[in-house]
Amino acid sequence: MRLARFTTVRGRLLALLVAIAIPVACVTALAAFATYRAAVVAIEVSQARAIDDFSVRTRVWYRSALRALLAFGTVAIDPRLDAATCAETGRAAMERVVGFRAFLLRSADGRLCAGSIANGPPEDELAGIVTQLAARPPTPTWNGADLGRIRYDQVTLGGRRHLAILVTSPAAAGTALQQALLLADPDLLENVFDLGGEGQGMNVALIGRNTGVVVSRGANDDASWLPGRDRIPEGRERWTDFSRAGVERAYAARMVAEPDFYVVASFDQGPEQAARMQFYVLLLAPLVMLGLLCLVYLRAIDKHCIRWLRGIEKAARARSSSESARAVIAPDMPCDIRSVAEAFNAMVDEQQVRQRRLQTALDDNRFLVRELHHRVKNSLQVVQSYIGLTKRDYRDEARLALADAECRVHVLSAAYRFTLADGEMQPVRVDLFLADVVTMITNLIRGRDQRVIGQIETAATLSVDRIIPLGFLVADVASRALRASPGLGITVSVLDVDEDTIEVALEADRPVPHGAPPRLFAGLLVQIEAEQTADPDGKLLGRWQVRHGP
Repeated sequence: MRLARFTTVRGRLLALLVAIAIPVACVTALAAFATYRAAVVAIEVSQARAIDDFSVRTRVWYRSALRALLAFGTVAIDPRLDAATCAETGRAAMERVVGFRAFLLRSADGRLCAGSIANGPPEDELAGIVTQLAARPPTPTWNGADLGRIRYDQVTLGGRRHLAILVTSPAAAGTALQQALLLADPDLLENVFDLGGEGQGMNVALIGRNTGVVVSRGANDDASWLPGRDRIPEGRERWTDFSRAGVERAYAARMVAEPDFYVVASFDQGPEQAARMQFYVLLLAPLVMLGLLCLVYLRAIDKHCIRWLRGIEKAARARSSSESARAVIAPDMPCDIRSVAEAFNAMVDEQQVRQRRLQTALDDNRFLVRELHHRVKNSLQVVQSYIGLTKRDYRDEARLALADAECRVHVLSAAYRFTLADGEMQPVRVDLFLADVVTMITNLIRGRDQRVIGQIETAATLSVDRIIPLGFLVADVASRALRASPGLGITVSVLDVDEDTIEVALEADRPVPHGAPPRLFAGLLVQIEAEQTADPDGKLLGRWQVRHGP
């Protein structure tokens, strides 16, 4: 596919993505998943059939042993045979059937016939086993004829385990067989649990609820392959768990003789791992090929798109150091990227024109602002000098009023002087400004027997719009106190309350009378954005907190 046939970047990218990536990825994923699921289902079915087979084998063996016991018991309990003959006949039969160890027969009229081989248990022990097993719940009847009340179990005599089969016929009467007990060697089930040649990685065992492992066959001779937690099956159980050896395995279990005997089988993870590996191969092999195609795809993107976009980006970044930087325009560029590059170059040209105009206007504006504030400062100095000259021609109250006016004009003049100290408007330091205001109060308003002291310990700054009313407030409070109390001393203190707040306080050296402040005073507090924390009382002329932080 020639990507140059598509005139837009979007067309080229979408054509390549739709034609290669999406169909291949979807088909690959679906095929790999379907194959994997089919393999997993086949493995699970095979394992279920295996455990079902062992369950059926076990039941067939038990049913065969039960039928053999009933057949022998019916013949041996015949009243024409005495107990000795019955026992001898039973021992001879057990010697012929390898694995049967002992038996006990009881007729409905109370006659007993018991026997064992190889120093087996005596008759009284066999009778005790019958009594013990008869008290336990019977095994439900399987499919087939009802052979009586049956109990399959496992007993231990003389340190040796035996399989026990007890059958009871409650309806028996006269000389008929009522109870029959057979003890067999567990090794008889070895052939039943023969795994054959296909049992690699598989273990199977007959488990008793209270008696543990009855018989076990498999790759592991010990019981380490059994699940860490016993699980009595209630149906077609299949689960994954860690074995007693700490290895994760798959397990399946089926009930054989309710409620105690069940078959459990263990399967290694080999088939599942093989299926999973097959899934990875089926999935990743086409994806690797798709990855190679993606490399070609990325190369095409770099050649037909990224290269030109990087050129525009490089030109944009070079604008910070070179005003002549422009995006490169080439004949083989895609039309939409070429349009972006041309628009970028046109924007750069227009920006340069606007920037030159804005810079010129900004320089003119700064000059005018500096000149305006300079004229304001000079005008205030002229007004202050005029008030000072006029004050010489007056005495008493008129002279004091002119002194107050001169002091307030000085506050304005000092504020503009500090804020324009470097030629640009900037915040004013509170300590420098109030120190200048205190000096001016001392020079203009203080009497010969009066004094004004400044204790200013802060590095806070305020804008000129707030520093001017602060100077007016200090001058107003100090002027009213000095005019009302001859020989008075005033201390102006400024301290930092926290990082964002300062406290301004005026205090006299002796108690003075206090009157209501003028109406202008409340307006000053609003402009300063100050909060009055203490009203005038005794020596205290006032205390305010002013926030100067962000």
